[in-house]
Amino acid sequence: MTAARTSAPASLYRRLLAWLLLPLLGLGALMLAQAYIGAREASDRAFDRLLEASSLAIAEQVKWQGDRLWLDLPPAALEMLTTDAEERVFYAIYNASGDYITGSARLPSGPERSSGKPLHYADITWHGLPLRLGIRAAQIDDWSQRERFEVRVAHTREGRERLTLSLFQGSLARLALMALLAVGVVMLAIRSALAPLTRLRRAIRERDPRTLTPLELPLPRELAELRESLNELLARMRRVRANQERFIGDASHQLRTPLAGLSARAELALRQDDPDIWHAALQAMGATSTSAARLATQLLSLTRLNNPEATAELRPLDLSEIARAATRNALGTCHRAGIDLGVETPQAPVSVAGIDWQLEEALGNLIDNARRYGATRITVRVLDAPATLEVEDDGPGIAADQRLVVLRPFHRIHQDGAGSGLGLAIVDGIARTHRARLSLHDAHQGSGLRVALTFSRDRS
Repeated sequence: MTAARTSAPASLYRRLLAWLLLPLLGLGALMLAQAYIGAREASDRAFDRLLEASSLAIAEQVKWQGDRLWLDLPPAALEMLTTDAEERVFYAIYNASGDYITGSARLPSGPERSSGKPLHYADITWHGLPLRLGIRAAQIDDWSQRERFEVRVAHTREGRERLTLSLFQGSLARLALMALLAVGVVMLAIRSALAPLTRLRRAIRERDPRTLTPLELPLPRELAELRESLNELLARMRRVRANQERFIGDASHQLRTPLAGLSARAELALRQDDPDIWHAALQAMGATSTSAARLATQLLSLTRLNNPEATAELRPLDLSEIARAATRNALGTCHRAGIDLGVETPQAPVSVAGIDWQLEEALGNLIDNARRYGATRITVRVLDAPATLEVEDDGPGIAADQRLVVLRPFHRIHQDGAGSGLGLAIVDGIARTHRARLSLHDAHQGSGLRVALTFSRDRS
């Protein structure tokens, strides 16, 4: 089976060359046609002057003799129409009544004259021969006789066609030289115009893959926009890498202590023979591993929320459904700890644009924080106008001067607590994702803390 081959993309240089040369070819064709028409008109003008001179020379030799027109034709009158092309020349004299008087052939009168000029021309076909006919109206210039007559002179077109070809070949040589110069100029112009793009390509190709510094390369305005777009991409990549490095540093720092504790407890337990000591060590190791797993999950959540390139797709959802789902998820843990967990929602749906699993995680972290820091009563509340999610507890609360500090990752007010210091930081990241405002207040009644996520009025 032969593999399908995809056609290579067209070269930008070739495309520009084609788009520029095609109009030039069309223009060249028009210039060639114009050159041929001009050569033919010049040839006709030259030979028409000969026809004019020949007909005038014949007309001057016409006399009135013996009550009739008489012509004594000199040889030079017709020889001036003959060239190396050996044209055939004809002439005829007609009186005012249109009667043939004398000549070498009975030439037709041609089309009717549309002007009062004494000489006019016509292209005719006579006995299968294409002729150029010149007709001159004249009269006897004598004091006693004013007889009118007509001189008709015609010749074949060989000389005209030869002169036309000669003139056209001269124009063709000049046009070919101009075309070669134009093509050369176009090719040089395209190469010069694409040179900055070549420099940009080389600069990108020669960069170290680990280098994410901005490109500093002088370029024209159109390519400068491409350079700025590349620099913006590099800046986003730097932020992503910084986020990854921060996650690795935070994870290694925070997981080092529980992992070291697990190793130490396992080593101590292996040195003992008492099953009760083994049981206690296993219980402690289980609690430590649970805490480490939760810490790793929170680190992953925080890293994903802080990723500047993560584009969340917000969808319409009901905050009341989110609050009830988060309450159901935490109900078992709070019940085992003896904590009264409840939810308050309005009758009508409270719709916002958001991500359901993120808002559920935010509420779960707020409920877990309240549970870990001594609350006995926790209330999840949904408010409207503006749309707000609240978690209120009756725990020790947080002092007003500490409410901004606790939003920082790994900051814990009580260092002996079981928390990791990431819960509120995750909630803050989710609030920023939803363009909501996170605020910490005193509880409505007695001591405690009330955490609110207030959504903007534009919920769509």
